[in-house]
Amino acid sequence: MIRTTLRITLLVVLATATLAPPASTAASTATTTHPRASLTDIENDVMCVECRESLAVAQSGQADSERAYIRGLIAQGLTKKQIEQNLVAQYGEAVLGKPPASGLNLTVYILPPAILVAGLIILAVTLPRWRRRTRAASAQDASSTGSKPPLDPADAARLANDLAQFRG
Repeated sequence: MIRTTLRITLLVVLATATLAPPASTAASTATTTHPRASLTDIENDVMCVECRESLAVAQSGQADSERAYIRGLIAQGLTKKQIEQNLVAQYGEAVLGKPPASGLNLTVYILPPAILVAGLIILAVTLPRWRRRTRAASAQDASSTGSKPPLDPADAARLANDLAQFRG
């Protein structure tokens, strides 16, 4: 059963990876629809290499230097993708807010959905089992409660007397 679940999970992960568009295709369509970049658009996607926080909220000399560099690249008419490439060349990959979807970094994009799918598959397999066990246990309890010995006549009389006093 576990092998079947593992096979299904692997098939889902492979299908997700093959159906996702390549990063270069997505980037080229984004640059053709938005040929001109803006500072606020780029600030949200890059990091200050000194503060290690988004350039949009960073308040340091390095952040001001990066913003000035970006403004200069925008003035040259570069696209967002080209500006990001220049930033990586200037400051390294630490400047990117999202890791590139290649190599080992690809696990950042694939692993969370794969874990989610695996969890859903495990729930789909185990939930019916739990329900069956609960139903079987409750049915067994119901059958065992019906076979209890009858109440002793003295105890029955005392119970009736106590209930009569309580009610009235």
